[in-house]
Amino acid sequence: MYLSFYGLREAPFAPTPDPKFLFQSPRHREALAQLIYGVRERKGFIVLTGEIGTGKTTLLRTLLERLDATTPVAYVHNSALGIEGLLEYILQDWGVKSTASTHAQRLFELNEFLIDQHRKGGSPVLVIDEAQNLSVETLEAVRLLSNFETTSQKLMQILLVGQPELRDKLNLPELRQLKQRIGLRCHIGPLSPEETRLYIRHRLRIAGATDAGIFTDAAIQRIAEYSQGTPRVINIVCDHCLLSGYADSKRRIDAAIVQEAVEYLEEGERREWKRRRSISLVPSQGAVWAARSGVALLVLVIVFLLAFAANALGWFAGTHP
Repeated sequence: MYLSFYGLREAPFAPTPDPKFLFQSPRHREALAQLIYGVRERKGFIVLTGEIGTGKTTLLRTLLERLDATTPVAYVHNSALGIEGLLEYILQDWGVKSTASTHAQRLFELNEFLIDQHRKGGSPVLVIDEAQNLSVETLEAVRLLSNFETTSQKLMQILLVGQPELRDKLNLPELRQLKQRIGLRCHIGPLSPEETRLYIRHRLRIAGATDAGIFTDAAIQRIAEYSQGTPRVINIVCDHCLLSGYADSKRRIDAAIVQEAVEYLEEGERREWKRRRSISLVPSQGAVWAARSGVALLVLVIVFLLAFAANALGWFAGTHP
């Protein structure tokens, strides 16, 4: 809706994890480098953690884009599955036409697939998102999947991705064997205020904006304060600001527009709607008495002025020869 108004080719703050919009803060850049290294060097288990909305999925999408096109990838989005459901999902995602009806048979099919890939020089990648939701039993079963290996190499790379609670879960005594097998750990945090400014301008530039100053510095500061540096929240606020700015025909997004957007997101209505709702068709009793007092005061002032004028004129007439 607002794209042409701001000279954009596409929406700069869409909620989808599009790798081309990835903003590589120092933490994101380091995490991506470790993920690529861990997969290519076959480190086995890799753990990626970060708060909600900090860009974990976008980082993963970028990683998968940079892998060899022939690398088989199984991406598990539903972490509520037990190990049986996970095995079925993994085999299907890797294109294995399973005929298994028991757990042992599925494990055998998985082993055959991994050995075949190893002969071809491949290294399948298993990504389990929202892994903090996996039960201890399922995580232990996932650990056992890493036993598929040769004397020198792991036959598949396993990425566990989740919120910081995943780190706490991996520290449980019951999962100490899994913890010992983790080859790399990566953690990404929120953006600083300066990184927030660069992030917003980066996304605007990728979306085609020729004017990097659509958002004023004061507006960006307010966005940084409200979002606490969380990219997902930044996207939501910025998108709403552009929509509001377009509705009000404003080419610059200032702090006032951001504040209105924040209030709208928090309460679901704009400030002027509140004001309109508070206006009564029938004046309140207080307003009536105030109006009456005002009129009475005005009458007194007029009477005083008239009396003063009459006295002045009478005095003037009495002293005239």
